[in-house]
Amino acid sequence: MLALLQRHRALILEFLRFGVVGVIGFLVDTSVVYGLRGLVGLYWAGAIAYPVAASGNWVLNRLWTFKGPTQHKAHVQWLRFLAVNLIGFVFNRGTYFALVYAIPLCREIPVIPVAAGAIVGMFLNFGLSRKLVFN
Repeated sequence: MLALLQRHRALILEFLRFGVVGVIGFLVDTSVVYGLRGLVGLYWAGAIAYPVAASGNWVLNRLWTFKGPTQHKAHVQWLRFLAVNLIGFVFNRGTYFALVYAIPLCREIPVIPVAAGAIVGMFLNFGLSRKLVFN
């Protein structure tokens, strides 16, 4: 087990940094949802919050998680990140919208569907970001 961990140490650390960035994105996402839900409702608040959090995550991932030389200019990489994360968006916000629609508790406590969506999208976003964006 120890040999396996040592062999994949860099990948594990990268995933942990990605997770820390994800937690920060989760806090931004949740804050925007709570801040906007009274103005535009939960569905629009969730739709607006996602790209705000995703853009912040791109910056942090570029500077910390996947730091190092890249073959993409910043604006191209940001667009690639957003495009790749559209797949994660489908899973993330699909989970969010389904829970808000189906479970009354999730309408009362929106942090629950925000968290569920973040977890669903995290693994997919890490793999795609690593392979297609920050290479």
